[in-house]
Amino acid sequence: MLQLRLFEKRISEAFVVFRQNRIEPILIKGWAAAQLYPHSFQRKFVDIDLIIAPNLYEDAKTRIAHFKGKYFIDLHCGARHLDHLSYERLFADSKIVKCGEADVRVLRHEDHLRILCVHWLRNGGEDQEKLWDIYYAVENRPVDFDWDRCLNVVGEIRKKWVICAIGIAQKYLGLNLNDTPIADQSVEIPQWLIKSLEKHWKSDTRLKPLLYCLHDKKELFRQIMKRLPPNPIQATVQMEGHFDDRSRVTYQFRNILYRLNLMISKTPAKSLEK
Repeated sequence: MLQLRLFEKRISEAFVVFRQNRIEPILIKGWAAAQLYPHSFQRKFVDIDLIIAPNLYEDAKTRIAHFKGKYFIDLHCGARHLDHLSYERLFADSKIVKCGEADVRVLRHEDHLRILCVHWLRNGGEDQEKLWDIYYAVENRPVDFDWDRCLNVVGEIRKKWVICAIGIAQKYLGLNLNDTPIADQSVEIPQWLIKSLEKHWKSDTRLKPLLYCLHDKKELFRQIMKRLPPNPIQATVQMEGHFDDRSRVTYQFRNILYRLNLMISKTPAKSLEK
């Protein structure tokens, strides 16, 4: 509970700094997800994820220097890869809630559930504990939750991703879907996806950014081997792929090229020289 209060204080401080500079963030994941847990302090917190208006994103990046050395803030330029709805639409339907003593802005429940599902899948479903975010977002949703808004404002590919992620929470955590429209559908989780989840849940090696391992050859090797071949769930979602396609190879190959390009673009020239 003390950790929760400390985290709420940090969130409040972040909102104060950004608002002083005429930037209104939207808080996602983390604390926002914890609000639907039986007790908010049950969920662990790592960083603060904030959606920023695209036209204010560069300005917002200069403001996080205020928090350097204190805690990490992950800024998202709009919803980026997490959702296809525009920032303007997400913001228009967002709401203000109490976070400790401060007022913070969060997404409406339907949008947040969709983003939680996509984020979890985009990380390859490797963090089994974070599946509880999806479980409680469905289990403890408000009585006026609009499933049409949650599922039908994005394309069929992402809609199936969300339904599949919820189906995984049903399969592994016992989520009750009887009073949802998903109960009328057959939530078929592809066998390749189940095998991938169970394989990575058994692994002792957790994913780390490769940039953090450049000066630790053993850890760098372990991280590279964990990525070969790429996690098929992560590769499929990052490449905006279909879950019902028979082969993952095309997505995995494209994902390797994508990650190499991303790593090279983010690696400082001095690190590459070393």
